[in-house]
Amino acid sequence: MGNLLIILATISDSHLHTPIYFFLSNLSFADMCFTSTTVSKMLVNIQTGTKIITYEVCHSQMYFPMLFSVLDNFLLAVMAYECFVAICHTLHYTVIMSPKLCGLLLLASWLLSVLVSLLHDLMILCLSFCRELETSHFFCEFSQVVQLVCSDTFLNDLGVYLATQLQCVIPLTGILSSYSKTVSSLLRISTVGGKYEAFSTCVFHLSVVSLFYGTSFGVYLSSAATQNSRASAVASVMYTVVTSMLNPFIYSLRNKDLNHAL
Repeated sequence: MGNLLIILATISDSHLHTPIYFFLSNLSFADMCFTSTTVSKMLVNIQTGTKIITYEVCHSQMYFPMLFSVLDNFLLAVMAYECFVAICHTLHYTVIMSPKLCGLLLLASWLLSVLVSLLHDLMILCLSFCRELETSHFFCEFSQVVQLVCSDTFLNDLGVYLATQLQCVIPLTGILSSYSKTVSSLLRISTVGGKYEAFSTCVFHLSVVSLFYGTSFGVYLSSAATQNSRASAVASVMYTVVTSMLNPFIYSLRNKDLNHAL
């Protein structure tokens, strides 16, 4: 509901028809879909008491959460670039962040996300599964499903490695590079008020980036290292539910334009 409110506020208020809110509304859409693809089935399982999922729905649960997760990565990188332009190239902001460039960045993010997710899902179709198809998880997560495979997973492991470089390392490198240049520009501002005003432009986005990568890398990698199914499930809840739930609060907190629109 929080993500949906942000989308509706961005569409209805003409003052929010700017690049940052354009990308924010798409991030909210990705978060909303990311949560819906996993939590809806989990709630049905809790309500009905059944723990069965069909092969087709399981594939859907691998594809769509991965699609919107990868899309989150690219959108956060694009928003970091927008913040860099807003701080470091203020006078040229409207020229650089033109509607055409914003549309191309969004289109590229969607296309890359679809291709990466489709690659993973198609590679799963080539594998042979064991007779015992049971996983201690609340949805068909890619890494959990691969553990049920009886055939050789070398190509899948290679594909995961290459996709990780594309979907995580490259966007994260772009984010760190953008913010390093942004912070260096902030430090050169002489007045305290100017620094505060400039920093407040990107503080919400920086909080979301920290939350997103903190939960995905910190909690997720630690649970993978222990091979604890409960820890992995808790990590997935943090990654798929908590982060998406907190984003609307972070972006609406002390954001006067968004609060006014809401």
